[in-house]
Amino acid sequence: MAKGYWIARVDVDNDEGYKPYTAKNPAIFKKFGGRFVVRGGRFEAVEGTSRARNVVIEFPDYESALACYRSHEYQDNKKVRLAYATGEVLIIEGFDGPQP
Repeated sequence: MAKGYWIARVDVDNDEGYKPYTAKNPAIFKKFGGRFVVRGGRFEAVEGTSRARNVVIEFPDYESALACYRSHEYQDNKKVRLAYATGEVLIIEGFDGPQP
């Protein structure tokens, strides 16, 4: 079964205001089987535009990734993010086929 992923690209406008959002997320993600694959870290935008912060969260499957995003826990916490950051979140199904 293919895994599900959140891919988030974020510019934080207020680091102090954003901290409560990041503090609550691990417990929310864990409830749905999520784990961080990328959380910040060095990067180089070799094509296109970028944002200051990049995050990839892996879930057991696509449905779990969607359920986490749609959960009341995340939707309540998302309000904090929206007040202090600008960005995009993409939920995508991973590839589960043969590799080259």
